[in-house]
Amino acid sequence: MVEISGKEVIVARGVKKTYYDNGVPVEAVRGIDLTITTGEFTAIVGPSGSGKTTFLNCISGLDDVTEGKIWLGGKLLTCMSGRELSDFRRDRIGFIFQAYNLIPVLTIEENVEYVMLLQGVPARKRHRRVNAILEELGLGGYANRLPTQLSGGQRQRVAIARAIVSNPAIILADEPTANLDSQTGAELLDLMRNLNEKKGMTFVFSTHDAMIMQRARRLVVLKDGLVAGDEIRS
Repeated sequence: MVEISGKEVIVARGVKKTYYDNGVPVEAVRGIDLTITTGEFTAIVGPSGSGKTTFLNCISGLDDVTEGKIWLGGKLLTCMSGRELSDFRRDRIGFIFQAYNLIPVLTIEENVEYVMLLQGVPARKRHRRVNAILEELGLGGYANRLPTQLSGGQRQRVAIARAIVSNPAIILADEPTANLDSQTGAELLDLMRNLNEKKGMTFVFSTHDAMIMQRARRLVVLKDGLVAGDEIRS
């Protein structure tokens, strides 16, 4: 029995994930124990094939685990039905992807408010919250534009706005700076670090970007699907 306190937003115990490639088993994650507490700014790092993206997909519920248990916000993820898991991700997790994953036919405001629309938040409240977050992220006046009318850095800001606008318990970011130049990536990382410091938002990154590693307060190093290092910084 694992005791979950109010400060622990992610608890993974004995997590394993095996894929099959033409019938051949591939052990991407081989038994990870990890706890993330509220307000962390953590980077999960490691070389290609270390299991970092697979593990991020497991703790988000995007991928089923082969063995082990995962708790998110005190809820046992691995015992949820498909609908329960979908609703939980919608309400408790914000996602930031390297490819932005914006809907091209929707305006910036419509992209950012999408999760709140699924949550049933009234239109006036959605509009107020979206415009406030766009102003905060330097996108005031962009609400009615389409994603194709924005630069890569601006689109990633929109993705960040979409991830945080509904105040999720945790934000998971998979290589969020991979498609950005170094200056734009640094600006966005400083922006996310500021959100972490001022609002206590919990960020977990999967990355091999040195800029994210430099800014992270905790580095979890994966190697061959296992935790090879765990460094907490001041």
